[in-house]
Amino acid sequence: MSIASIDTYTPAAGSVTMFSTGWCGYCKRLKSQLDAQGIAYTEVNIEEVDGTAELVASVNGGNQTVPTLIFPDGSTATNPSAREVSERIG
Repeated sequence: MSIASIDTYTPAAGSVTMFSTGWCGYCKRLKSQLDAQGIAYTEVNIEEVDGTAELVASVNGGNQTVPTLIFPDGSTATNPSAREVSERIG
């Protein structure tokens, strides 16, 4: 299995890609907050999409920590606040 590329998941301007799992409470909370603020995101479940768990681990010191987000500039953040997401997408 290969590691997915950040470039493959880099979102369009004004949105983010969120790597999550179905059971992650932090992910559910952040999704709810982003929904409330009207911030667009694409959710990718790392337990269902090949290579994405490894991608998440590669940007988190070997840990499959979710939520991990990719921003339009290709940068990442792990478990950011909705405020940080809003500020970083402009």
